[in-house]
Amino acid sequence: MVADAATPVGDLTLRTLAMPADANAAGDIFGGWVMAQMDLACGIRAAERAKGRVVTAAVKEMSFAKPMKVGDTLGVYISITRIGRTSMTLQVEAWAQRYLSEVMERVTHADIIMVALDDDGKPKEIPPE
Repeated sequence: MVADAATPVGDLTLRTLAMPADANAAGDIFGGWVMAQMDLACGIRAAERAKGRVVTAAVKEMSFAKPMKVGDTLGVYISITRIGRTSMTLQVEAWAQRYLSEVMERVTHADIIMVALDDDGKPKEIPPE
């Protein structure tokens, strides 16, 4: 991933509004809320690809470049970059569309590894596309 990306990479998988309950007293959205939305988006995309249940196995390095504010719309973009036997790596970008504006800024990005599970909670093979 390019650190100074000007446009989102990947498919828009989740879009939501940052609300006052997601913020601290200064109006900055909690980083944990952004991370949770990224995890939800990965779960959606990975479950579609695995055709079943998935869990988060790892989150590679994440740092926040820009703050999210109350009223911003968060867009989470996903690209599957690697598929193994039972796991996959997803490149995830979180972008803020600023309140009442066309301005989009990348808030953070990470690689997240998801594992496909069978009905007993054990890793299962990811089917071919």
